[in-house]
Amino acid sequence: MDKKVARLRRARKTRAKIAELKMMRLAVFRSNCHIYAQIFSGCGTQVLATASTAETGLRQQMPNGGNVEAAKAVGKLIAERAKAKGIDEVAFDRSGFRYHGRIRALAEAARDGGLKF
Repeated sequence: MDKKVARLRRARKTRAKIAELKMMRLAVFRSNCHIYAQIFSGCGTQVLATASTAETGLRQQMPNGGNVEAAKAVGKLIAERAKAKGIDEVAFDRSGFRYHGRIRALAEAARDGGLKF
């Protein structure tokens, strides 16, 4: 089993639990160059808010989207957009990634922005 398959297996377990709870979920994906965050509806069919380092606004501020500072900026931005839509509470879906580094920075910035996990 390679790293990607193991990560997707961990992600499937987390998503199954969140689906049982019928909560909105904040899903995070990281690549080497960028980090992405999306908020999905309780049924999981609609994307309610998005933020990423691939957007032109953040890309101009931070030329390197693959570091902790960029993750913090994405966390703040997703929290602002969620608050604008009236979303206060979400379940954090780290997509099988370990909770450290960029994933942790994004989560803490979203919490500081007013989202509750």
